[in-house]
Amino acid sequence: MSSAEAPPAGSGPPPQAMDGRLYLRLIGLGALIGIPAAFCAAAFLALVHESQHWLWHDLPDALGTSSPGWYLVIGLPAVGACVVILARRLLPGDGGHAPLAGLGGGPTLLRYGPGVVLAAIGTLTFGAVLGPEAPLIAIGSVVGMAFASFGKVGEKEHAVLATAGSFSAISALFGGPVVGGVLMMEGGLGMGAALIGVLLPGFVAAAIGYVIFLGLGSWGGLDSQAIAVPGLPVYNHEHVYDLVTAIVVGILAALLIFAVRRAATRVARDGLPRLGMGKLLIAGGLLTGVVAEVADLLGANSQDVLFSGQSSIPALVSQSSTKILLVLLLAKAIGYCICLGCGFRGGPVFPAIFLGVAVGMLAVLWLNVSPTLAVAAGSAAGMTAMTRLLLTSILFSTLLVGHAGIDAAPATVLAAVAAWLTMQMLDRRASVQAVVSAHQAQEA
Repeated sequence: MSSAEAPPAGSGPPPQAMDGRLYLRLIGLGALIGIPAAFCAAAFLALVHESQHWLWHDLPDALGTSSPGWYLVIGLPAVGACVVILARRLLPGDGGHAPLAGLGGGPTLLRYGPGVVLAAIGTLTFGAVLGPEAPLIAIGSVVGMAFASFGKVGEKEHAVLATAGSFSAISALFGGPVVGGVLMMEGGLGMGAALIGVLLPGFVAAAIGYVIFLGLGSWGGLDSQAIAVPGLPVYNHEHVYDLVTAIVVGILAALLIFAVRRAATRVARDGLPRLGMGKLLIAGGLLTGVVAEVADLLGANSQDVLFSGQSSIPALVSQSSTKILLVLLLAKAIGYCICLGCGFRGGPVFPAIFLGVAVGMLAVLWLNVSPTLAVAAGSAAGMTAMTRLLLTSILFSTLLVGHAGIDAAPATVLAAVAAWLTMQMLDRRASVQAVVSAHQAQEA
């Protein structure tokens, strides 16, 4: 599956191919799947959060330092690489989906679950520059497959219920069922009208599952860990130069993401045969830590370089130094490239959003545009460039800025479209160059 594809929402049969009672049963099972899938997603995110806090806050405190020392910044990602190696070698499923291949790789078998979780912990907890979305999709899929086994449905219906579990789990990260639903739908557009019926169990699962975050009655629910950017000023005056700036941000973000992906592909293609999976992962972990430590020495925060960038967006938006912003942008891009290509297991979305917002913040510092506009346009451009999911990226960016950025919607759309078109052009050019190179090699 390419990066342009979302999880395989359309992997099940169209509703007209199912018996009516069976289809209603699938919807009912989707409702039952939603709550345990959401609980598993919440438990996984909480485990990652607490593990990160222990390693990067409690451990330095125990060592008598107020912040992680250089030995932790460099060493912990390498330790995480060892955890990923154990997961990929000793447990079935290769630790889950390779982030270079996109968001998800189809229904995840129940026996793959432990390997997915362990590899994700080794990646996300120890500082690798990847996000939690792909492991969450896999965990939700495992829950769906487990329920499908108990429900005694056919093989095709297994895929529908696996998608429903993924749907519920990913909604825990993206702030509700709407963004997750658009993501699943946009990834399966090739199915046409049949897609709606396939996704209905997923919509029900996501809606029911998200109740555990919203709360019900006197129960306040669980805390959602979706991105929040507090304190953004209200943007309510659209200007021509804002629209032009958004287009430029979209193009620049796409160029940066394309360069990152191309370099990461080379790392995976050339590094794996030369070093093998284990050595490549450990080298990638060490290099990621070195990059973060160098950025720290240059004045940036190493913690903003490491990890997905999900919790670092507010700090990025408040940044007032061009030098530090450029350091963060370059270091994050290098770390992202390394972790994408060397074999860590996580999602590709949130680091791309971080890079897009960083590009947008340059416009804030240099052109004095609104930071709300920069966050909306930058996040939409970065997410679109990495996933090619245009509508999902626009919707998520709109929700990200909230009421403060409602009037920034036109600029957000332009940034996302500019990023999408730029990536299409770059991909087409790269394909032509690959064909020419192959032809020249044959002639030689």
